[in-house]
Amino acid sequence: MLKRFIRKLIPPLLIGWYHFCLALIAAIAYRFPSRQLTVIGVTGTNGKSTTVAMASQILEQAGYKVAYLSSIKFKIGGKEIINDLRMTMPGRFTVQRFFRQAVNSGCRYALLEVTSEGIKQYRDRFISFKTAIFTNLSPEHIEAHGGFENYREAKVSFFRRVKGVHIVNLDDANAKFFLEVPAAKKIGYTMEGRTGTEPVVSASKTEGPDLTFIVNGRVFKLNLKGEFNISNALAAISLGLSEGIGLDTCRIGLEKISGMPGRMEEVISMPFKVFVDYAFTPNALKKVYQALRPQTKNLVCVLGSCGGGRDKWKRPVLGSLAAKYCDKVIITNEDPYDEDPQEIIDQVAKGVGSKAEKIVDRKLAINSAIKNAQDNDLIVITGKGCEPSICLKNGERIPWDDRQVVREAFKERNSLDKRELKA
Repeated sequence: MLKRFIRKLIPPLLIGWYHFCLALIAAIAYRFPSRQLTVIGVTGTNGKSTTVAMASQILEQAGYKVAYLSSIKFKIGGKEIINDLRMTMPGRFTVQRFFRQAVNSGCRYALLEVTSEGIKQYRDRFISFKTAIFTNLSPEHIEAHGGFENYREAKVSFFRRVKGVHIVNLDDANAKFFLEVPAAKKIGYTMEGRTGTEPVVSASKTEGPDLTFIVNGRVFKLNLKGEFNISNALAAISLGLSEGIGLDTCRIGLEKISGMPGRMEEVISMPFKVFVDYAFTPNALKKVYQALRPQTKNLVCVLGSCGGGRDKWKRPVLGSLAAKYCDKVIITNEDPYDEDPQEIIDQVAKGVGSKAEKIVDRKLAINSAIKNAQDNDLIVITGKGCEPSICLKNGERIPWDDRQVVREAFKERNSLDKRELKA
């Protein structure tokens, strides 16, 4: 509340200086801790959290003590706490305090998700990044930045401030904008045999349902869902190679990852499947649906209705994707903030058409999907992943976990079945 009041008092022309000064004060307060770490920043629209976790695992496999800050958790060495701030890239004082704690704990490396909004507010300033990683880019935060080009420019401007190593996804249509930025070393990664840097980390996927791919003759197998995770793994492998870590160490580290919280997480396996995923952008949602569609004859989606107050353009787009790939579409509440949840749902429903079933209460929506599921159905619940709360108006939050709601609904269904059998 105090920060909101202060920002209201500051003229718009000085807002940038306000954020810049906060970043400087935070760095001074914690004695510029990032200078004592090797800091890696991961930016892009999707895949940041998974890439950070994968890179951390590779570095740890190589024997280093690692800290990372992602939208999922804060991790310093063996200590982990859930990121309940509902911010992918927290404020300047939180980040600098995190770095100081990492230094005090003896960490060698620190990884951080870098968001466009964080860049816009100078949260990345006075951090001594050695490496910048670009995962991918698709329309997001368009209204906040005033257009896709401005959104992309925010990401590119981060790369301009990192003078060391640039790691770029060559398969993304926007790769050229990042490759144009000077750096001491550039590494590109690709699943499509593209070029543009030297060296290039190239992967070829093997046949079969498993996420198995080959890099320079080494076979990698990921214990994850979704082919898009190969691209995330290549980003992490590229980081490992840039730090002198061999492919075999990278392979062993990646194969130890058995899943990501709230990212294509399989919560129920039998007699039907239930997945929970964080996807809330059109590109991410499309990839989730494409990964799951071949696994079932009846795909049921519980579609989070897009957070309130931002990117209203994508609501019917999300709905149209659900209508295209899913056999049944339940639209429900997500994080309405100060907007009317029903109005948001109605906007999503315009893209769904006749398939749309609207259930405002998210718990009832999930319960309905599970109660009516048939054997071999597949239910996918998107929009929140492992987020620990739902954000309402006036800053109110209520505790939440899609996965726990799924488990409770499944338990209730089984109890009901047993009662019916006894009757």
